[in-house]
Amino acid sequence: MRRWLILPALLVSALALAAVGAADPGDGKGKGKGHEFKAKGGKITLQVVTTDHGCSFRSWATDKISRTYKVRKNENGSYTVRREDKGNFTTLAGPSPGADPCPVVIRKGKHGTTLLAGVTGKMHGYIQGTVTGGTFNPNGTCTAECTNKDFITGFFTAGSTFTCNQGYAGCRFNFEYTAQKQKKQKLMFHHWVDRGLDGVNETFIGDIANS
Repeated sequence: MRRWLILPALLVSALALAAVGAADPGDGKGKGKGHEFKAKGGKITLQVVTTDHGCSFRSWATDKISRTYKVRKNENGSYTVRREDKGNFTTLAGPSPGADPCPVVIRKGKHGTTLLAGVTGKMHGYIQGTVTGGTFNPNGTCTAECTNKDFITGFFTAGSTFTCNQGYAGCRFNFEYTAQKQKKQKLMFHHWVDRGLDGVNETFIGDIANS
């Protein structure tokens, strides 16, 4: 998850756990398993490997996740799009996700500075926003990464706008990461949260760090 804004109009990671990665679409056609889309919406699930990011959009882990997109058409013609991620992460050596410098975001709780490679744990989370200005295509396909941007491009007509690709307004997200066996993995901090629930700010809580 993260990671969200480098610039006010650029969401990164849920937006880019969104990221740089590879997905297993399940059927070889980029549609994924559980492809149940109809004109008014539905869901699709893919298996994704993606790079996760923390403060200053620094890479800190590789995530292997099950990623599900859910689409629902609203009465006013817009669409609610929700992405749910659940899986495991393995850390990269370097700064922890909550390490300084950490511009733009609000931080709560204590945080560390560095991570060893190979620390493992579990993650889950979601990001949800609204698509306007276009029509949903239930027969669309997604790229290997199937990021938010890729999903909107693949399953909505040209000109569609997704609030979570524009900034915090109209976008909610919450991603949680927990590393088990804290002592065995020599962790000073083992739980990190990246969330944005008020449409204004992104908040980091805690950290995953060896020092």
